[in-house]
Amino acid sequence: MAEGTACGGDSHPGVPGTAEGTARGAAAEGDALARPGVDAAAGEEFLRAAVEVLLEDAVRGGTDVTRKVCEWKEPAELRALLDLELREQGEPGGRLLRRCRDLVRYSVKTGHPRFFNQLFSGLDHHALAGRLLTEALNTSQYTYEIAPVFVLMEDVVLAKLRELVGWSGGDGIFAPGGSMSNMYAMNVARFHRFPHGRRSGNWALPRLVLFASRESHYSVLKGAAFLGIGTDNVRLVGTDDRGKMIPEELEKEIERAKAEGAQPFFVCATCGTTVLGAFDPVGAIADVCQRHGLWLHVDGLLQRCHGAGATYLFQTDKFYDVAYDTGDKSPQCGRRVDCLKLWLLWKAAGTRGLARRVERAFACTRYLAEQVRRRDGFQLVSEPEFINLCFWFVPPSLRGQEGAPDYWPRLGKVAPAIKERMMKKGSMMVSYQPHGARVNFFRQIVTSPAVTTADLDFFLDEIERLGRDL
Repeated sequence: MAEGTACGGDSHPGVPGTAEGTARGAAAEGDALARPGVDAAAGEEFLRAAVEVLLEDAVRGGTDVTRKVCEWKEPAELRALLDLELREQGEPGGRLLRRCRDLVRYSVKTGHPRFFNQLFSGLDHHALAGRLLTEALNTSQYTYEIAPVFVLMEDVVLAKLRELVGWSGGDGIFAPGGSMSNMYAMNVARFHRFPHGRRSGNWALPRLVLFASRESHYSVLKGAAFLGIGTDNVRLVGTDDRGKMIPEELEKEIERAKAEGAQPFFVCATCGTTVLGAFDPVGAIADVCQRHGLWLHVDGLLQRCHGAGATYLFQTDKFYDVAYDTGDKSPQCGRRVDCLKLWLLWKAAGTRGLARRVERAFACTRYLAEQVRRRDGFQLVSEPEFINLCFWFVPPSLRGQEGAPDYWPRLGKVAPAIKERMMKKGSMMVSYQPHGARVNFFRQIVTSPAVTTADLDFFLDEIERLGRDL
């Protein structure tokens, strides 16, 4: 008989399936459970090294104006370089650190002074520390018992934000982004008008219609689809040549919806449209809403609209004031802490320091707009109202040909070609888009306080360099 086998009713010590083997397995499991399942010392050693990678590569390297904004690779090549596959066995710390460096290397450096591609940019060290603390504490902001510091902190930050816009009271929560915030507003507006719909559903309601400008964010349409209102019931109101909603057109759309037997309930105004940075005339829109009884702003409905009163979280007999259990204000259950990042930045800079950053962003836009006006081949799409600067670059081959039938189609190909060149070179990033009948143009936005006039001059010079032969 081969060693280590059993036959018939014989048993051998330690063989799995036997009483003795089961006992030994249980003892081994007990020994394992008597110790932590992670090596804290090794984990801390890796974390220290990873933080150094973060500081050296992501923070210092990612904001160094002499380095690339991005190192472009095609998807198949990048996948091979990163080795993203997940395997049965873990990897040693040294290899993981190399992977950390690689993922920083091939990521877009949004903190770089020459990253102008989105509505966000820059890196603030205090805000980053806030995010690191948030992840280290790893809590969820639904009850005071699990997140006492952050429940109080969010309340203070929201009150300060309301104060800045002139409101002495109100309610709110931090949301994952503007899209979700628009959806929350839409849902609360529906609840305010038809509170019974929360239980009975859309089938018990009349056909609802909401209104937003043609320049509004696409999240309005997505929110209407998600909430069951339907994108056909979103009326996009006409705008003027600056991209602002026309109040008279809003009133016409409301009357038209009523004539169709629909129920208007919500108007979404925009302060700073995505492309042109236009501000809707909120005062005049508010007057229209008041005349027709439509939602534009109401306080205090979040919890009544979204709350479910889960008894395993929101017990009413807790030993503290359950008004601080704010989780039922959100459709989410687990909700990450978003306030610490802003709070720590605000504590460091102060309100005046944040104001100076805003003023600096506007000053950068004014400087760049003046440079665009002075340079041959640059043409403003419109005068900037906000920090969005929209312009065309007209290469030498198209200058003086504005009357040619193919002028605008050819000009529309310039921005995409320049964007491809700048990304493959890694020198900077800026977005472009068409807008209505207008062909592709650049949209440059400065939000980072690290940007200087040298960076703005480089930006225009680089566009000229990359596009002069088109």
